Amino acid sequence: MNAHAPQRRPGLFGRPILTITIVLAALVGAGLGGMALADRNSGTAEATWQPATPTAAGSRPAAPAASSAAPSDDSFTFSATGDIIMGSAPGKLPANDGDGFFDSVRDGLKSDLVMGNLEQPLTTDTGTSKCGSPPRANCFAFRSPPAYADHLKEAGFELLNTANNHSNDFGRQGYANTIEALEGAGLKHTGAEGEITIAEVKGIKVAVVGFSPYAGANNVNDLAAARTVIAEAKSQADVVVVQVHMGAEGSDKGHVKSGSELFFGENRGDPKKFSHAVIDAGADVVVGHGPHVLRGMEFYKGKLIAYSLGNFAGGGKTLSRTGVLGYGGILHVTLTKDGTFTGGEFLSTALSPTGVPTRDSDNERGLARVRELSKADFGDTAATIGKDGSIAAPA
Repeated sequence: MNAHAPQRRPGLFGRPILTITIVLAALVGAGLGGMALADRNSGTAEATWQPATPTAAGSRPAAPAASSAAPSDDSFTFSATGDIIMGSAPGKLPANDGDGFFDSVRDGLKSDLVMGNLEQPLTTDTGTSKCGSPPRANCFAFRSPPAYADHLKEAGFELLNTANNHSNDFGRQGYANTIEALEGAGLKHTGAEGEITIAEVKGIKVAVVGFSPYAGANNVNDLAAARTVIAEAKSQADVVVVQVHMGAEGSDKGHVKSGSELFFGENRGDPKKFSHAVIDAGADVVVGHGPHVLRGMEFYKGKLIAYSLGNFAGGGKTLSRTGVLGYGGILHVTLTKDGTFTGGEFLSTALSPTGVPTRDSDNERGLARVRELSKADFGDTAATIGKDGSIAAPA
């Protein structure tokens, strides 16, 4: 067993956060899979998307607590997002080299622990791209400069998931460079096989474990191994949060169905079966992403499952902004020290015409979409989602 020494650093609102990364199996430097297949982000639009008006940071109050009641001393609130791509070097980087990239959503992210799915390496050109040289048609390899880790830090992110199909776009060295960039900015990460990242928040130990269907990560299709790593995480922490990249992609993939989801020959997992299995093994909440669209939410044995939080950032026009592909959101969840769900909130976001994340507070289109899909897909187990974005377990 390899372990990094505990590091203390200031958290949001001045709270200290203790993080320990435990690697039970493969070394982080081994990188993640997904090198062969391209990521398809297009599809038939289900609705007409209109860009939201960006909101300047500081022009609206901080996001309300994720529960109607103020969290007690033995609870904490985390926030989480879906896919984050800040740009694609060298020719598709955001304006001002990314300065202010997250300004519109920074207030909405505020919580005791802020997480996101980093859908790209932070690296220089390693000379090894999964798309080859010259790049193959319909193959997408994204990278942003290592210094862009500072933009994540400034936005309030504290822990990034790397278990997805783009983390290894520039090979093992690109992945190693990503880890170095994140750690250099004081950011934690999870996603390598056997990796359990523990953050101590308000005296509560929170384990975060990332899954995907790719080599080098905890495998979403190996339920026996998933149960084992979750049981180990539970033995190390009070609360276990699962980050998982699963499900087929496209504008027509908003509904969660039973069975494995296939996408261009890849088994992208059985979202319901996987989510229920890790909760049975001890997980307290499941945060999904990967389909590039929002999906509904349900409760299983009192535990919240958010099947997909959609596209959060696609800088440099790297992700499609057409129809429902342009919607995303920020999920807030409040849990007690024993993992009990006490409240939640969903804040709508939308991609600007250049792929910058914006708070969609005027329209809340993502919220309406999640409410609709939850009711349609889960019936009696669907999360109760209010028009104000509040999330509660079904009665």
